[in-house]
Amino acid sequence: MADGGNRRNVTGEVTKPGVSSRHSLIQYEHAATETCTLMDFMGYGPHIRQARRDAYKTVDRLMTALMCGSATCFTTGSKAEGLTCFLESDIDVMCVDNNVICIEEGVDSSNILKETTILRACSQKSYPGHCILLLERSGTTITTFVHNALCDDGYDHELLSSALYINAWLNFKRTEGAVILDRVGPSTPSTYYGGTLHQDLVHALHLYCPSILTRWAARPRNWPTNNIVQKVVSLGTVVTPVGFKGSDYEHVEWRLCFNAGENVLVNNLTDIMVKVYVLLKMVKQDVLKPRKKEVTSFTVKNIVLWIAEKTPQSLLHERSLFQWLHEGLYALRVAIDTKELPYYMIPERNLMAACALEHEQKLSWIATINDMIEEGPIMILRLPKIRRALIAHPEPLRWYSGRRIEMEMLELIAMNRGALDMDEDTDVIMVAVLTRKADIMKEVRDRMITEGCRENNLHDLYHSMLL
Repeated sequence: MADGGNRRNVTGEVTKPGVSSRHSLIQYEHAATETCTLMDFMGYGPHIRQARRDAYKTVDRLMTALMCGSATCFTTGSKAEGLTCFLESDIDVMCVDNNVICIEEGVDSSNILKETTILRACSQKSYPGHCILLLERSGTTITTFVHNALCDDGYDHELLSSALYINAWLNFKRTEGAVILDRVGPSTPSTYYGGTLHQDLVHALHLYCPSILTRWAARPRNWPTNNIVQKVVSLGTVVTPVGFKGSDYEHVEWRLCFNAGENVLVNNLTDIMVKVYVLLKMVKQDVLKPRKKEVTSFTVKNIVLWIAEKTPQSLLHERSLFQWLHEGLYALRVAIDTKELPYYMIPERNLMAACALEHEQKLSWIATINDMIEEGPIMILRLPKIRRALIAHPEPLRWYSGRRIEMEMLELIAMNRGALDMDEDTDVIMVAVLTRKADIMKEVRDRMITEGCRENNLHDLYHSMLL
């Protein structure tokens, strides 16, 4: 038997925790409804999520237009999902080179334009979800970054080194004011505005791999609908410059990613599953507190996607929040215990395979999750953001939430105007935005002072409202 007495589990399936009595069920449902309302006030409701997504899509279009066809840029992660405030987490951006196409083995390349560089993806010697890229044909518009990352494989073939590729981008001069940080996985992180804004930029290549997407689309499922499945398939795949940790070929391996499709999947989850996702991320961040990314938001996302696929959508309603939160916690416990979690897009890839999870840490996390499951709805008091919101609920939270959300919407408008290179001193919209932001901060500061708070620094207040 595994540590903690956990049962082994079929891929993606979790056992439904039961409720002991009708009285307990009513308590669970009431607590679930109240928690959903609270989370809406906190900025996790459907309307604010959609507004955030729309704002970042606008930036994506503007940034792609600036590339003049050479690359496609799009936001990924929590920002694209509409789940975090403006300064709450890093902005994850993917920039995909349009002058290169990678194709899986067996795909005919004769119809690809001569301007395009072709790389053949070979996966026989790589861990599932990873590949090596062999140069099949140099295009007429091959970029310096790709050309300089080519190396000999020892068998008279040229392959594209992921390590050389990302190092070239690390040395590339960014926008004025950007501070380049050390590489993290496939990303080249940077900060702007004195460290206020953090961005993780990933440079990727298009990959055409119909066999993988066809297998994913053909799975029996309750969710998503067929039209969403086809949209995910149409968005395709990219490869990012990072190999499987510990692999003999790590420096030349690339990882298959489906970021654009995953954005669509998360954005088509039911409202209740989005809230489960948010709560599980809070558990990961504020309760488990991983030190070496043993468990990540990506881990949690995959658990939620598996639950959504396996569950009839009629069961995913507001009153069932804690039932599905229990499901997610149980699946997380199994993943930690067994060190196994299939990637939603490529089940053969185990997301826990290379995690640096130590034995004592594993036992501690399993015990903590067991305690949370036993606690029922009161478990959410372990989450600092939820606990603070409960203290302020209902009137102060409702008042502050309205101003905080308005401040964020104004910041997103300013972000889009900035992307259009509008001057904040002459652009009418920018002037109006800045004026209203100042009014909101003064209003919030005045109420804080009235209620006994001595903090009156508007700069600090601005940051706290957008975190």
